[in-house]
Amino acid sequence: MSYRDYPNLFKPIKIGDRVFRNRIFSSPTGHSDMSLEGKHSEDVIAYYARKAKGGAAAVTMGEAVVDSKYGYQYPLQIRLDNMGSMPTLGRMADCVSRHGAVASIELQHAGMGATPTQGNPIYGPSECVENGVPVLEMPEEIIWETIEKYAKAARTVKNMGFGMVTVHAGHGWLLNQFFAPRINKRTDKWGGSAENRARFAVEVVDAIHRACGKGFPVEVRISGTECHDMGYGIEEGVKFAEQLDGHADIIHVSVGNSTGLTGRNNVFSHTHPSMFLEDGVNVKYAAEVKKHVKKSKVATVGALSDPVMMEEIIASGKADIVEIARGLICDPDIPNKARDGREDEIIRCMRCLSCFSQAMSKGHLFCTLNPVTNRERYLEKSVVPVNKQKVLVVGGGIAGMQAALSAAKYGHEVVLCEKDGRLGGKMCCEENVPFKVHLKDYIEMQTRKIKRAAIDLRLNTEVTPEYAGKVGADVIIAALGSVPCRPDMPGIDNQNVLSAEEAFASPDKVGETAVIIGAGLVGLELAIYLSMLGKRVAVSEMTGSMNMGGNFLHGISVSAELDRYGVAVHCDSKAVKADENGIWCETREGLKHIPGETVIYAIGQKPLDEQAAALYCCARRFYQVGDCLFPASISEANALAATIAMDISTR
Repeated sequence: MSYRDYPNLFKPIKIGDRVFRNRIFSSPTGHSDMSLEGKHSEDVIAYYARKAKGGAAAVTMGEAVVDSKYGYQYPLQIRLDNMGSMPTLGRMADCVSRHGAVASIELQHAGMGATPTQGNPIYGPSECVENGVPVLEMPEEIIWETIEKYAKAARTVKNMGFGMVTVHAGHGWLLNQFFAPRINKRTDKWGGSAENRARFAVEVVDAIHRACGKGFPVEVRISGTECHDMGYGIEEGVKFAEQLDGHADIIHVSVGNSTGLTGRNNVFSHTHPSMFLEDGVNVKYAAEVKKHVKKSKVATVGALSDPVMMEEIIASGKADIVEIARGLICDPDIPNKARDGREDEIIRCMRCLSCFSQAMSKGHLFCTLNPVTNRERYLEKSVVPVNKQKVLVVGGGIAGMQAALSAAKYGHEVVLCEKDGRLGGKMCCEENVPFKVHLKDYIEMQTRKIKRAAIDLRLNTEVTPEYAGKVGADVIIAALGSVPCRPDMPGIDNQNVLSAEEAFASPDKVGETAVIIGAGLVGLELAIYLSMLGKRVAVSEMTGSMNMGGNFLHGISVSAELDRYGVAVHCDSKAVKADENGIWCETREGLKHIPGETVIYAIGQKPLDEQAAALYCCARRFYQVGDCLFPASISEANALAATIAMDISTR
């Protein structure tokens, strides 16, 4: 397939004075790699520019606050009323624009979700308490001041070279708070009817057009539904869109608003669709909005990466524009690959939320499947090896495949050996898990790339020191992986006991009831998978918490799925014995029996480090990657593999 197969997806569209080269927009994503003054690093500029180079029609920077006195939430956030952010914004706009995309930036105000600073009050639509902090009703004077701040911010970024702005009126931010009936209890012209509740957003858009000109495109992101029982549904979302129609140039339909909620909820997993939701999960909301608006263009967002699906969305009139966030973090070349007929090379985001979790917890945004993301300045260099090396990669799992591909890209002679008859390593056991479909896609894509590349692939080949000596490599990269750790307890050798890998690969071996030892990510995802197959599952965990080893944002979705399927997780319960009817656990109350026809252990992995170390003297240079070095996430394994290939080339 090629661009001829996507006549609607690649049809340019003029909005305001701007011509967008296709219908694929990079939707807003934030980045916390910046100074306290809001100045971004060169890595961040390269990260956004790479999306433009990949073919997106617009690239939007996320969550730039328009009012740092009353509206900011995060310490590391672009503040458009602070000159500290300005030096890099102009360069950002220039780098994006030079690659043919329209540079956009998202204008945001946290409202009642703002962080109190220097004694400033927190304002929202109505007086309330949010997360223990008193919220005051925003006076009309400050409403108008805020409207002007949006307009001033838009004028500022336009002067910096941005060709569009996106006003964030969804996801529980200020303008969404005003539209949400459960939050906005006002009786003046800013509350009550849909027209009044949408007035703030409409006035913001009109003020931006007055400040920047009618031809300057203004996109407004709304939540078509709040995604919880107390919130509004698509009927209210349509009313919001109808009020914006003809004011906003683009109505961008997302979902979700957890502001004002107490206790655990799963709204985040809809706002940022988890792997447990279907592809294109939010398209139906944009399609409903599209039926009711007459003047504004409509954009859809959420779990999109398939060009065929995106073409159908545009062709059928469900939306005018498709927007992608994590999909372009995972593969910024989706537009170019689809246009060139290289769809089978697209890296499909598996929606693990590692990118956002790392950005929030570590200050750097990295992708599980694409080691180049946010490392563009280093790993996309055109490197010509000083000396071409013969590289032997031992092990064809996730890390081994990436190491082989990266080394081959830099021009080395690569031999890849895998002891089994296929590539993918231990992750192949999850290939039939419905919510891991894009992990399966990834393994298949990497396999295709290896077979097409100048790589000598040798399957069913176990590498011993003797074999390695015969290969005569200059460099050995050991990617031998790991094996499951087995609990040291009575009954572990019983016929009804399986490892997590065995249970994933052969769920038919699992009885109607099962108990899993270990509430790490593997154990919990296995519990969900078996529950989807109709089995009753319980999980024991020796510590006081679960999801160890998984990122905390994905953990929100995992917890929701466990609740959905009624999986009982027994924390502070150390398994000490297995029998034909389940396991015995030590708890604070004494011994407890957890029943299950099948006992499954998921307590971690043991690196094959000794087997790897046996190869260290078989080549001039020796490296270890992936699980044989230490139990690693896919993200860590891929990043190390790609970096080693670069090191070999530049050393």
